[in-house]
Amino acid sequence: MKDSCVINPQRLSGEPDLPAAGMLAVNPSDSSSFSRLAQRYDLQRSFLFNAQLYTSTRLFIAGPAVGAPMAAICLEKLIALGATRILLYGWCGSLTPALRVGDVFVPSSAFSEEGTSSHYQTQATRLDDSLTEIVLETLIAWDLAPKRGCIWTTDAVYRETHEKIIRYRAEGVVAIDMEYAALQAVARFRGVSLAAVLLVSDELSAAEWKPRYRDKKFRARSHNLLEKLCDFIHTKN
Repeated sequence: MKDSCVINPQRLSGEPDLPAAGMLAVNPSDSSSFSRLAQRYDLQRSFLFNAQLYTSTRLFIAGPAVGAPMAAICLEKLIALGATRILLYGWCGSLTPALRVGDVFVPSSAFSEEGTSSHYQTQATRLDDSLTEIVLETLIAWDLAPKRGCIWTTDAVYRETHEKIIRYRAEGVVAIDMEYAALQAVARFRGVSLAAVLLVSDELSAAEWKPRYRDKKFRARSHNLLEKLCDFIHTKN
């Protein structure tokens, strides 16, 4: 897609050709699993800004990339290197008692309150949902009972006020993260397929914030889910 942008994502000399499908895991704590996964799938490490990129002919794993701007930059580069079916893995907060820590969440839509999405406006507004449908079927087959709904993506984690939570929840928003809306916008703009699997790490629906992402049990669940999703991608490719 050509336009008047001065800087465009591109594959440079010596950079890898990626397989079509792979994983963008945005949380730094999950990147501790990358070296083990690289050994399992015989992946080779490559440069990806301040993130990591491991790749083979059947799978790539990239990350971390916290926040909409950095995640979008990484996604742009992955697309330039050949990725067309990208699975986002990350964490999200819950705005409703129906969504609890440890639940698996697959966004069905996004409300953007970050600064990246608006730069990717396009007339082609429909995102390819085929990968999401396959991922949902797989999660259901694993008995993980994925929850669905609208997610609020924000850049300002310290400005998640009670007033906003109450207002957005009344409008049907059930979860919050820092990347999904922006990555959805990039994928739509570039014409690639993006699905997201998010693990609920904290709850904001009560009077006080309830974080659980430091718990060993939660971390183990997150690493296990990341590995299962990589197995899924590797098997399908």
